[in-house]
Amino acid sequence: VQLQASGGGLVQAGGSLRLSCATSGHTSSWRAVSWFRQAPGHEREFVAGIWWNSGYTSYEDSVKGRFTISRDKPKNTAYLQMNSLKPEDTAVYYCAADRGVIMSAMRDRQAYNYWGQGTQVTVSS
Repeated sequence: VQLQASGGGLVQAGGSLRLSCATSGHTSSWRAVSWFRQAPGHEREFVAGIWWNSGYTSYEDSVKGRFTISRDKPKNTAYLQMNSLKPEDTAVYYCAADRGVIMSAMRDRQAYNYWGQGTQVTVSS
């Protein structure tokens, strides 16, 4: 199983980026795919997650209304559309997936066994 994150880059404040997380391997039974981010000197934090079958989504409060997570099940790919970006969104963004995560643990990075390599997002002021 592999997760490949892409789409990061440098953007001015107020701009947009779309991250992709392509999954391969035995992906038919994903329960959830989520995005986390880690800024220098900070812990890795939950950004957004999607329940693979139902499409239920969850967001960290600071990104609600600006970020949208989605998935393309036939392509086994999840996306994070990020609009109205702010300098405080600057971080390395990681996608994570798991077959056994439970709803109450969706925001817990310890609940995910599969991780992508990370993609840098830099927002300039």
